[in-house]
Amino acid sequence: MKKPRAAAESAAPLPEWEALVVEAVGTVIEFWRFKRNQGRVWALLYLRGRELTAAELQEALELSKGAVSMVTRELEQWGVVSRSHAGSDGVWRFRAETDLMKMVGRVIEARESKLVLGVKADLERAERLARQRDDVPPDVLARLQRMKTLAAVIDRAVRGFLHTARLDVGGAVSVLSGVLPARRARRTSARVNPG
Repeated sequence: MKKPRAAAESAAPLPEWEALVVEAVGTVIEFWRFKRNQGRVWALLYLRGRELTAAELQEALELSKGAVSMVTRELEQWGVVSRSHAGSDGVWRFRAETDLMKMVGRVIEARESKLVLGVKADLERAERLARQRDDVPPDVLARLQRMKTLAAVIDRAVRGFLHTARLDVGGAVSVLSGVLPARRARRTSARVNPG
């Protein structure tokens, strides 16, 4: 029988402040539909700022050997954790990626940008099909056009973020408020602070 989360957290061999950080990151990562333990492992490695062995991760996070092996392998595939033989004992050690912008960029590129491209393609196809029909009212076509424009603006914002670490949301705000963005208009940008 699985222990309730609160009981498992209180028994963790981490100081309370460190356990709070690790669990908070785990919660966010789980919300983004990754595995909670992926966030917990990365957070502990990042917070400690040094390499840890699989055994150290097991003990600190109360995970099984198999769970640590699976989670570290998955994190390596995402490029957010790396492994090395840093010691003379031949034991693998793991280190967190510390460039948060690079890490977030990889995840966005692998997941969100593909999603946005798919939605954009579906809306473009839907608009083409709707325009071929005689029974689609102009106001419906206009709303479909706004949806397609919003998808294009979000796609540009994601691509811009990946290349410049600047998130331009001005176009999305304009589309959501019912005003199509001007091509040369000054845009509202939010600077993403990398660290």
